[in-house]
Amino acid sequence: MSEYKAPFPWFGGKSGACDLVWSVFGEVKNYVEPFAGSAAMLLGAPDDGKRIETINDADGFVSNFWRAIHSDPEAVANYADWPCNENDLFSRHSWLVRNAHELTDKLHADPEYFDAKMAGWWCWGACNWIAGGWCDGKGPWVYDGEKLIDRRQLPHLGNAGQGINRKLPHLGDAGRGINRQLPHLGAAGRSQFIYSWFAALHDRLRNVRVTCGDWSRVVKESVTVRHGLTGVFLDPPYFKGSMDYAAGGVGTNLAADVCAWCAANGDNPELRIVICGHSGEHDALLKKGWIARKWIAKKGYAKTEAAKANSESETIWCSPHCISKINFETIDLFA
Repeated sequence: MSEYKAPFPWFGGKSGACDLVWSVFGEVKNYVEPFAGSAAMLLGAPDDGKRIETINDADGFVSNFWRAIHSDPEAVANYADWPCNENDLFSRHSWLVRNAHELTDKLHADPEYFDAKMAGWWCWGACNWIAGGWCDGKGPWVYDGEKLIDRRQLPHLGNAGQGINRKLPHLGDAGRGINRQLPHLGAAGRSQFIYSWFAALHDRLRNVRVTCGDWSRVVKESVTVRHGLTGVFLDPPYFKGSMDYAAGGVGTNLAADVCAWCAANGDNPELRIVICGHSGEHDALLKKGWIARKWIAKKGYAKTEAAKANSESETIWCSPHCISKINFETIDLFA
């Protein structure tokens, strides 16, 4: 499998399920990832220079980062290579949030548009901002009717607070973002790691098509089966939990809409579809010949019993034309 990793942490990322998912996709001519986020499934795909690949995300910051890496990785690395500084973290956060709508509009208007500074600052901040709320536009100060409450969070000070200086993915501790301390390299060496990492991602994304918009736009025939046998990886916000989708997903019908699309298209022999969720969320698909397989995700920062239970209930549902019937033991979730 590929050893590429995103240089920023991503809540709900599926890097731990890459081997499992690609074993059921097999050799497909076309691959579509409508909820890209950290693009873990794309980056974890087997090397294949012939496969057509498309990733999409409704979040302008996410799409802009991958577009910028695709076009100018050196510029993105220049803005991302910065030490941990609390004042910078919150001033950049404020600036990014205030310019988010303009960014998304420009991404929609011009298929070649990207902003390297916004991409680099967004990536750097995501690595320094612990827990949720990065660039969600909901803080960090709130007024409770009587006084102003400061909800600002400390920067992520783990690994000595080294900003984005984590190792290249293939050098160990893969996928932990770019905040890893490299004491033996010195400042220049750490910077070189970041530039090399982003350059490697640039090479990987050379022929990947990056779109910014609603998920349903990239599951149409023109993007999928028109290009031959297609693997579609769907990781929508779960029915429970806090994993969201750009402008909103949790508490909406989004997951149900995605599941309905799966039910309507699972019989297509030119589609191999995988949808993610917690145990039981998409069990209705089993009645249509789908197969479910559980896997255990990383628990992240949360150490509660609920977080442990959620990580252990991670499940993927595989459409009838996946090769899962050969590789998996069928799990009867109705027993």
